Amino acid sequence: MALINYAQAACQALAEAMRADPHVIALGEDVGRGGIFGQYLGLQQEFGEARIIDTPISESTIMGAAVGMALTGLRPVVEMRVADFALCAIDEIVNQAAKNRYMFGGQGRVPLVARLPIGLWSGSAAQHSQSLEAWFAHIPGLVVVAPSTPADNYELLAAAIACDDPVIYMEHKELWAMTGELPSKRTATLGKARVARPGTDLTLVTWSKLVHAATEAAEQAAQQGISVEVIDLRTIWPWDRDLVLASAARTGRMLVAHDAVQAAGFGAEIAATVAEELGIPVKRVGTPRIPVGYARTLEDVARVPAERLLQELKRFVEAK
Repeated sequence: MALINYAQAACQALAEAMRADPHVIALGEDVGRGGIFGQYLGLQQEFGEARIIDTPISESTIMGAAVGMALTGLRPVVEMRVADFALCAIDEIVNQAAKNRYMFGGQGRVPLVARLPIGLWSGSAAQHSQSLEAWFAHIPGLVVVAPSTPADNYELLAAAIACDDPVIYMEHKELWAMTGELPSKRTATLGKARVARPGTDLTLVTWSKLVHAATEAAEQAAQQGISVEVIDLRTIWPWDRDLVLASAARTGRMLVAHDAVQAAGFGAEIAATVAEELGIPVKRVGTPRIPVGYARTLEDVARVPAERLLQELKRFVEAK
């Protein structure tokens, strides 16, 4: 099977959705030329300017237009370029898209997908490197997705476009070139995690790019006699409580790790749930509560590498 990268996988999913349903459109800055990561490459040539819509540089306008489109029967895919820029459209996301179905008794639905790439983007500093998934998971009415592989980006984007509620779709800025195979049949669904690596001594829950560092750390831990089960959450909200709780109950320990700031990160929700339900030891790993620096030495402080995860895993398992 031919390899495809993370950006191409999403592009293929969107193209297939647009061919199947004329109500699916995309709008945002630079989508006509393929997007800044190539995630819309060739789509305007196939579907035309009326369905792949280049917009002015105004995130609130883009999102506001998309909410209106969704309420009148379209299924817009909204490009925000990076999650950091979506903060300019927070009212349209939080007070309009998320609440419409509830406030009007289900008479209105907002089936839009807002693509908000998260995470460090090397050399891009404080305003282009944030992981804000916990912000959106906190808002009732929003679905929050964070794919870690090309296969998941293909499957989960298709599932997000088919969803009748607003989806905050958070691709990682440093995964676009990652390659992998696409599945012959779509099986991934919103709200379902996957076991990225089975294990018996400890459950490590994570998502997005950190899945790969977690898997690397787990493989290194295995060489030292520690068996780590890695769970890729895939959907931040709703998150797969059943899979996480079953794994944690079996291993007896859980570590949750994320690229986001540790303070009030979504890992705290998972850790609290596992502690309340199972009463087993839980720990968190995240980044310091600091803006991401431009210099590589400062940027590295805001990363969670495999080496750090391995240290945390060993310390956790060895603790009595």
